[in-house]
Amino acid sequence: MKSNPKFLIAIVGPTAIGKTSLAVAVAVHFKCEIISCDSRQFFKEMRIGTAVPNETELASVPHHFIHNKSIFENYTVGDFEKEALAQLEVLFKNNDFAVLVGGSGLYVDAVLKGLDDFPEIAVTVREQVASEYEENGILYLQNELKRLDPTYFSVVAKENPQRMMRALEVCIGSGLPYSSFLNIKKNTRDFIPIIIGLEAERNVIYDRINHRVGIMMEEGLLAEAKNLYQYKKLNALQTVGYRELFDYFDGTIALPFAIEEIKKNTHRFAKRQLTWFKRNETTKWFDYATKPSAIINYIAQFKNLKT
Repeated sequence: MKSNPKFLIAIVGPTAIGKTSLAVAVAVHFKCEIISCDSRQFFKEMRIGTAVPNETELASVPHHFIHNKSIFENYTVGDFEKEALAQLEVLFKNNDFAVLVGGSGLYVDAVLKGLDDFPEIAVTVREQVASEYEENGILYLQNELKRLDPTYFSVVAKENPQRMMRALEVCIGSGLPYSSFLNIKKNTRDFIPIIIGLEAERNVIYDRINHRVGIMMEEGLLAEAKNLYQYKKLNALQTVGYRELFDYFDGTIALPFAIEEIKKNTHRFAKRQLTWFKRNETTKWFDYATKPSAIINYIAQFKNLKT
């Protein structure tokens, strides 16, 4: 270990569990800054539906990677990894701590461990998968991925066609499951990760999600989605909270049903988040109602700091 080690405090868990408020409390205590790791909060056009930190939280401590991109930009997890590591290098020059917070498991892993190496896939395979999706819809992607790689299917965002198409391309092009290429390459990092997970009973998580959806609707999510409706095919908008309202605007479902679908699909998303984060045995899990001071004391012991 270095004589002056740097620590990246990663706060993970399902949506609506309280990660943002904890991250702010931790960052204020350690006088450090926050790297947002929510792949939807990158986009400035998506404010209400992505539950970005409120003005008070943003003013309490510097945040990075919130509303820094547009839905019209092609921004990948690889781009985020490079930019986040570069930002951390700057932050660690002035502080031994930084906070990483978010529920996007792939993006968290990209920062903590690096991306996995995948084989080159022939263009014909990509065209084949895209053509099948265009013709048969998202159900084709779900069924094929479940058949070819049930392991990855159990954790992938099943409403995200781009992610499933990428996995199918690898499965078909290599003849091997997409999951077989995961977690093979070991990347070195110049920091020590301290991974904090927040959890709760499933009914508590679902109640918190339902409450948040209600607040989003009161704050104007319907109008926000209406303004984005014309761009609904963009990758950034293939996400819970917007897709359901786009279906309402299409006239295929009623608004009350769309709202219930947002809640239900967010429940499913939260379940997949927990499945993803529970894979990491080094994560220290706390009940969502744990006082921030107790979690701060746990973090402080890594450097024998007094709190």
